Amino acid sequence: MTQPTFDSLFAVAKKLSADVAGVHAQDVDAQARFPHESVAAMKEAGLLSAAVPCQWGGAGLSLSQLAQICAAWAAQCGSSAMVLAMHYSQLACLTRHATDDVRLQAYLRELVDRQYLLASMTSEQGTFGATRTSICAVEVTGDTFQIAKDATTGSYCAHADAILITCRRNAEAPSSDQVLVLAQKGQFTLEQTSQWDTLGMRGTCSPGFKIQASGPAWQVLSCAFADSSAESMVPYSHVLWAALWGGIAHGALQRAATAVRASARKSPGQTPHTAHMLAGAVADLQAMRQMWQLVATEFDALGDDRTALHTMNWALKFNNLKVKAAEAAPRLVHQALQILGIQGYKNDGPHAVGRHYRDVLSASLMISNERIQSRSAEMLLVLKDF
Repeated sequence: MTQPTFDSLFAVAKKLSADVAGVHAQDVDAQARFPHESVAAMKEAGLLSAAVPCQWGGAGLSLSQLAQICAAWAAQCGSSAMVLAMHYSQLACLTRHATDDVRLQAYLRELVDRQYLLASMTSEQGTFGATRTSICAVEVTGDTFQIAKDATTGSYCAHADAILITCRRNAEAPSSDQVLVLAQKGQFTLEQTSQWDTLGMRGTCSPGFKIQASGPAWQVLSCAFADSSAESMVPYSHVLWAALWGGIAHGALQRAATAVRASARKSPGQTPHTAHMLAGAVADLQAMRQMWQLVATEFDALGDDRTALHTMNWALKFNNLKVKAAEAAPRLVHQALQILGIQGYKNDGPHAVGRHYRDVLSASLMISNERIQSRSAEMLLVLKDF
């Protein structure tokens, strides 16, 4: 079997995002349904195992390369790109923190073969959005674990092949002493506790759930969630989110560019005033793209040396990327709307950007910018060299 490469996976991702995700994006949004067609296409192309190291059958793609795939997919469908980005973030917690266990190595090989989709359950009733705090605890008895959790959101959990659940290490552990538990399909039951009727990102299907899970004790990851969060979940989430938000903006500006070119063809020799607006927007898009690419490249350059990822400097770097990307993307989609005018405002035409607009507004709410800025402010009170 030929080892997949970034070039081959990126090419197929661009093609499938247009041929599959783009075709179904409007219906996914209108029906607030899971993007089954897109995820099936991802599985068929082997995209779900792109981050698995080569020794276990994956392509071993870097964070920068994964971000490029997410950005390309998001230009066609923000919801399915978000599912892919969140899957990659969870996969990183396994590939970067659990590979010393031969049973988890075997699971990763199985994931490559069967293209499992991973979801996460980090929220919880009573923690008020603080992912580094848990109320529930895992109970390990002999060779099995049991866990019950009441989560405020469970992104696409009802459609996932496995869920990574945050919880306290045991019943006596403090709320910050957390671990991740891998619960596979057939090992958990879900009781939906709320609805997912949202302004945007409707296809991520993220209502609240109560989950009960049990399985082999080896599926309780031995590493502290504090480490996997700082070294993998936060870096991957913020970079991949920034990339896909930029991808959504790119998709909107592509529609604007199509309209501008059509206008130019009607008046040969004249440059439409909207072309000047487009030039400024594309410059802003390029600046946003360079922002996440720089952080991803610096992260990849660290290699196996993860010590720096626990410093305030790196925490600020990820915080600033998330906040600035979440601010920039809606402005870019708004610029696309101003270029398009009524063509972009109407939902029933080829230049509609309403879905893009609504999807990208979620950026400042996914771990709220205000919460992140507060943390950054606290760090800057003591960090002198930034």
